[in-house]
Amino acid sequence: MRIGIDIGGTHTDGVLIDGCRLIAAAKAPTNHDNLLASITQVLHTVLAGQDPARVRTLNLSTTLTTNAIVTGKTDPVGMLVVGGPGIAAKHYRIGDHYHQIYGSLDHLGTETSSLDEQDLDEAITACRDQGVKCFGVACKFSPRNPAFENRIREELGDQADFITLGHLVSGQLNFGRRIHTVYYNSAVWRTFRSFAGALNASLKGFALDAEVNILKADGGTMPIARALDAPVQSIFSGPAASVMGILATCPATEDLLMLDIGGTTSDIALFAGGEPLLEREGIAIEDRPTLVRAIHVESIGIGGDSLIRVVDGVVTTGPDRLGHCMAAGGSAPSLMDALNVLELAAFGEVERSREGIHALASAHQLDSTALAEQAVDAALATIGAKIDTLVRMVNTKPVYTIHEILEDREIKPRKLIVIGGPAAVFQELLAKRLGMAVEVPPLHGVANAVGAALTRTTSHLALTANTARGQLSVPMLGIFRTVARGYSLQEATSEAKSLLRADLDKAGVSLADDDIQITQADAFNMVEGSYTAGKNIRVVAQVRPAVVARLAGDSVPVRLAGQP
Repeated sequence: MRIGIDIGGTHTDGVLIDGCRLIAAAKAPTNHDNLLASITQVLHTVLAGQDPARVRTLNLSTTLTTNAIVTGKTDPVGMLVVGGPGIAAKHYRIGDHYHQIYGSLDHLGTETSSLDEQDLDEAITACRDQGVKCFGVACKFSPRNPAFENRIREELGDQADFITLGHLVSGQLNFGRRIHTVYYNSAVWRTFRSFAGALNASLKGFALDAEVNILKADGGTMPIARALDAPVQSIFSGPAASVMGILATCPATEDLLMLDIGGTTSDIALFAGGEPLLEREGIAIEDRPTLVRAIHVESIGIGGDSLIRVVDGVVTTGPDRLGHCMAAGGSAPSLMDALNVLELAAFGEVERSREGIHALASAHQLDSTALAEQAVDAALATIGAKIDTLVRMVNTKPVYTIHEILEDREIKPRKLIVIGGPAAVFQELLAKRLGMAVEVPPLHGVANAVGAALTRTTSHLALTANTARGQLSVPMLGIFRTVARGYSLQEATSEAKSLLRADLDKAGVSLADDDIQITQADAFNMVEGSYTAGKNIRVVAQVRPAVVARLAGDSVPVRLAGQP
């Protein structure tokens, strides 16, 4: 059996799945000050009457790292950065403890200027004096030669509680993205480590001996032990869970849209031929591009609890949220309250919704029904505009799915799948607004948790070889060795697959032969004078995101945690 838990901004959902059958589903309010309390509530509910020993896998989608960054509850990070040819390192400055260390590697990884030990010593001393204990180390072209980064790690020694090295985060060359990725990974490490420790202790109380995985932004999972070294990979795992939930509950082969309506925000994703799109280079965090691979999802500040305002006679909805809607005990009218007033929903204490909408309407000399209609229309307009923008944007650049690149292909979605608690309420409204078929799957209320439960472990690596110089590197595994001049593209492809398989074997992950894909395999002749000196080879191997099963049969009632 498998358990999936999705910690959302408003609710924490959980499911228990046996093979292709949903056994139990539960929902609890998310306690942002104590996420474990919400997890515990859900676990108690889905495991009621079940044998915990039969649970082999627990996959968790969490807002932990996202919230830590958004709320500024991150560790200070000592950034030790070595530049080189091209754009100066100062242009990528991030955080309050950013230090540039003199030294330089060229694009082949050859040292052109030695590392300035005095610069390094002064930077480390400054960080120590300011109490910095987490560090990020990034050197330009370090995936070709990690010597500078390894030297800096050696010099930090036991002064650091945690160090992220740039050459280990990705085999891709992009100095700015590497710096940002290193910074955020170290910034959220302590928060994630504390959570992981408490989670493992909590699971023992349930007599669970399951493999525990964290959902990544690319729609795959990674063992929690590995997530301790790469916690930034778990950012935006909630939207990834909703996308994987679509693959598990209503698979398709056509172009379509997904809308996940939550209490605080709504997430929109586009599928090409039934496959979600991938951010090829990496997502942006706080508008800073990173090397964190992710499914492409757009978020907007529209949800059931989105605040309704009237400004100069104009009714707006979102993006702000002041707690729950009034029907659920909140203090200000929200989108769900407007839906209650229009009798499109009957959520919570409907009379409180009426009172709140009436008070707001009276304060601005408006009719309650008219205000509610305008609030709902404003929300629908925001969703529609975002969908139009997303489709136009995707059709103006190369499109990458989780499987492959699609070339010369215009995406034309004709169907929208809506999930989330209020999904059924919006079905007819969105169909009328967008002029397309709108489908609400039976498990729309816990689709994210289903997606988390059924997602498999993924990984990727890049292997590069310069046969002229006799060098081979797989930066993400810390492999740098010599290679023969006759080393071929075929050998590189075979080795990349073997290394990826071996790496996952160490994490206890078993793979079938066809689970590993080669997404890039290029070899270019390197010419010196009039002769071919060797080849420049690059191979990228991946285990692409996928679900391990698709649910069959009827759904089960979603139980509220803490209630019989």
